[in-house]
Amino acid sequence: MTQLARRTRLARLVLWWEAAWPALWPPLGVLGLFLLVALLGLPLHLPGTLHALLLLGFAAALGWTGWRAARLLALPGTEAAQRRLERDSGLAHRPIATLGDRPSGNDPVGLALWEAHRRRAAERLSALRVTAPRPGLAKRDRLALRGGLLVALAAAFMIAGVETPERLRRALVPHFSGAALPTTPGVRLEAWITPPAYTGAAPVFLDTAGGAVSVPAGSRLQVALSGGAGGVPDLVLGGRAMPFRTLDRGSYTMETVLDTGARLAVRRDGTEIAQWTLTVRADAPPVAAWEQAPARAARGLAIRLPWRVEDDWGVAALRVELRLKLRPEAEPVVLDLPLPPGSPRSAQGAGQPDLSAHPWAGLEVEARLVARDHAGQEGRSEGAFLELPERSFTHPVSQLLIALRKALSVDPSGREPARQELDRIANAPDAFEHDTGTFLALRSARHRLLRDRRPAAVTEVQETLWDIAVALEEGRTDRTARALAAAREALREALEEARRNPEQQTAEQRAELERRIQDLREAIRRHLEALAERLQRENAEALPYDPQQRLMDQRELDRRTRRMEEAARQGRTEDAQRELAELEEMLRALEEGRNMRAEDRQRQQQRQRGQQQMGAVQDMVQRQAQMLDRGHQRAEQTDRERAQQRRQSQSFTWPQRPQPPQQAQPNPQQQAESQQDARIQRALRRALGELMQQFGDLTGDVPQQLGEADRAMRDSAEALGEGGDARDAQQRAIRALTEGGRQMAQQMQRQFGQSQPGEGEEDGEGDGMANGEQGGEGQDQAQEQGPGRDPLGRRTREQTGGQDNASDTRVPDEAELLKTRRLQEELRRRGAERERPPAELDYIDRLLRQF
Repeated sequence: MTQLARRTRLARLVLWWEAAWPALWPPLGVLGLFLLVALLGLPLHLPGTLHALLLLGFAAALGWTGWRAARLLALPGTEAAQRRLERDSGLAHRPIATLGDRPSGNDPVGLALWEAHRRRAAERLSALRVTAPRPGLAKRDRLALRGGLLVALAAAFMIAGVETPERLRRALVPHFSGAALPTTPGVRLEAWITPPAYTGAAPVFLDTAGGAVSVPAGSRLQVALSGGAGGVPDLVLGGRAMPFRTLDRGSYTMETVLDTGARLAVRRDGTEIAQWTLTVRADAPPVAAWEQAPARAARGLAIRLPWRVEDDWGVAALRVELRLKLRPEAEPVVLDLPLPPGSPRSAQGAGQPDLSAHPWAGLEVEARLVARDHAGQEGRSEGAFLELPERSFTHPVSQLLIALRKALSVDPSGREPARQELDRIANAPDAFEHDTGTFLALRSARHRLLRDRRPAAVTEVQETLWDIAVALEEGRTDRTARALAAAREALREALEEARRNPEQQTAEQRAELERRIQDLREAIRRHLEALAERLQRENAEALPYDPQQRLMDQRELDRRTRRMEEAARQGRTEDAQRELAELEEMLRALEEGRNMRAEDRQRQQQRQRGQQQMGAVQDMVQRQAQMLDRGHQRAEQTDRERAQQRRQSQSFTWPQRPQPPQQAQPNPQQQAESQQDARIQRALRRALGELMQQFGDLTGDVPQQLGEADRAMRDSAEALGEGGDARDAQQRAIRALTEGGRQMAQQMQRQFGQSQPGEGEEDGEGDGMANGEQGGEGQDQAQEQGPGRDPLGRRTREQTGGQDNASDTRVPDEAELLKTRRLQEELRRRGAERERPPAELDYIDRLLRQF
C-alpha cells in the first residue's frame, strides 16, 4: 500500500504539470517578451510617456494571463490520480477501487470470494507505473514561437553583456526629464566622446535628447554646459557624481575616461538635464592563425608560412617566432611578415623566408604567429612544427662541418667535442685538397671555441663553419671562376683607362697593363685546370675543343694573350680591347657548354631513377601474379575437398539414412598461407605508396592507375586477412599496375625525352617497360622486320620450319651472353655500394636472385 500511495502522489504531480505548464506559458511568454525588449534597449529610445504606456501594456497582459493561469493550478484529486495510474499501467476493471470497496453482506462464502477477488486485484497492482507528462504544448504552439523567444533572449543577453542590470532597471523606470533642456531658456549643452587614437575613429557627438551609445574602451568623454541659472552641475557616471570644472561665470566643463559601461547623466540642482546609456566595448587582442600548416615551399629552400590575422580596429604588425624544438629555452628567431598597407582589420597572405643558411637548418622548430594591434595588445597563434629546409652538401668535409654546426645549435655547451672534431678534420688535409685557407679557417674556429667563452662565440664559429662548407662545396672551379672574373674586370679597367688617356701613358702604366694581362692568363690557366679536374672527378669526358664553337686550348690562350700584350706595348688599346672581348666570348661559350653538360647529366640521372621505378612496378606485377596463382591453388583445393565431401555424403546403402552435407571446415594450412599473403599484400601496398610518392617528386604527377592499384591492393589485403577470396581484387591490381607502368613510361618519355642509345643498359631494366608496354613504335623498335614476319615482328606459320608454338624461340648467341654477364657484374658492383638508398639496394638484390 505504501507503493500505491507513492505512485498516486506521483500521478497527481504528473496531472498537475500537464495542466499547469500550458497555463503558465502565456504569462511566461509575456515576461520573456518584456525581457527581450528591455535587453535590446528599446525603451531607452522612447519618450517618457510612451515608455510608461508600454509598461502598463505589459503589466495588463501579465495580469490577465496570470489570472487565467491561476484557475488551472489546482492539484488534481486522488481519484483522478488513480484513474491515471490504471490507464498508464494498462489495468482494466479499476483494481485500485476494488481495494477500497467492502462487501454488503456477512455470508462466509461471499466474504471468502470477496477476499480472493481483493488478493487478485492486489497482485495486479504490483506493476503500477506512471508515464512521463504530456502537456501537449506543441499542439497549441504549432509555429514553435516559444523556441524563437528563447533563442532571441539568449542573443539579447549576449548583446547586453555587463549592462544587463542597468538596462533592466532603466526599462522599469521611465524618465520624463529628457525635455528639461529644450524648455530651459539659455542653456547650451554639448557632449562628445573621442575614441582612442589606435582606433582611427571619428568623435561621437551625443544627442541631448538621450539614447544609447557604444564606444571603445579608453574613450574620452567631454561635456560642456553654459547658460541658465543654478549651481555647479554634476556628471553622474555609474551612480557616482563628479562636479564640473568652472570655466567662467555660467560655463562649466567635464572630462573623464570611459572604461566600463554605465548610465551617464548631467544633473543640476537635483534635476537631470540629459542622460545616456553607455556601452563600452573592450579592445579585443588581435587574432592570428595559420591558414594552412607551415611547410617547405614548393620550389627552392624557403619555407611557406600562410597566415591570417583579424582585429577589431586593425593590425599594426605581424611576426613569426621560431623556437628550436630540442632547445625551447633558446632565443627565438623572429621574422617580420609584411602586411597590406592601411592597418587592415582582416588580412591573409603567405611569407616565404629562406633560412637554409641559418644554424637551425635541418632541425625541427616550432613556428608561432604573433600579431600586434595599435593598442599594443598581442595575439598568438597555435604552435606548428616543421623542419627547416637545409642545403644539400656532397663534399665529405662540408657534410662533417654542417653536422658539427647543427650539434652546436642543439647543445652550445658541447665545445670540447666540437674542438676535437675540428682537430680531426684539420689533421686530414687530404680531404680538403691541402687548401691553406680552409686549414687556417678550421684552426681559427677551433681556437675561438677554446679561448672565447662568450655565448656569442658559438654563433660566430657556426658562421665560420658555414663559410668553409660553402667554399668547399662550390669547389676549386667556382673559386677559380671568381678569380678569373676579377682578373678580367681589372684588365678591362686598365684598358679603359689607357684608352681615355692615350697620350699620357708611361712605362709604369704599360708595365702594369702587361702584368694584368699576365694575371688574366694565369687565372684562365688555373680555371681550365680546375674544370678538367672536376670533369675527371665526375667521370665525364675530357674538356672538348671544338673550333666551330670557339672553345679554347692552351695554344689559343697563348696566342690571344700575346696579341693583347703586343697591342698594349704598342699603345693600340682598341685592338687589346677587341682581343679581350673575343676572349670573354670564348670563356662564355665554355661556361655555357659546361652548364649544358651538367643539365644533361641531371636529366640522365632523373631518367635512370624513373627507369628504376618502372622496374619496381614490373616486380610488383610479378609478385602480385604469384599471389594470384597461390589464390587459384587454394581455391582449387577447396573445391576438391567440397566435391569429396559431397561424394561421401551421397554414398550410402538402403538401411542408412543420407547424412546432410557438413559445412567445410577451414584448412589451418590454407589459413596460414592466406595470412602470409595478406602480410605480403600490405607490404606491397606500402611499397607502392612510397613509389608513387617518389615518382610524384620526380615528375610532379602520379598516374591515376597507380591509385586504382592501391585501392585494389587494399581490398585484397582485407579479403586475405578475413580468409576470403581475393582473386578479383588481385586481378584488378595487376591490370592497374600494368596500365600504370605504361602511363609512367609515357610520362617519362614526354618529360625527359627518349633515352639515348645504350643509356640505361647498366640498370638492368633499361626502358623495358617504356618500350615493351607501349604498342606501335615501341614494339617496332624491339622486334625485327623482314621476310617471314608479321607487322608486329612475329614469325608467321608459313615460315619454313615454323611451328605453331615456340617457333620464335632461339638460343642466345655469344654477344648476348656477354652482355648478360656485364649486366650481372654491374648489378653486383652497385649492390656493394651500401650508401645507395635502401629501396634501390633491395631492388638490386631481387634482380640478382632472378639471375
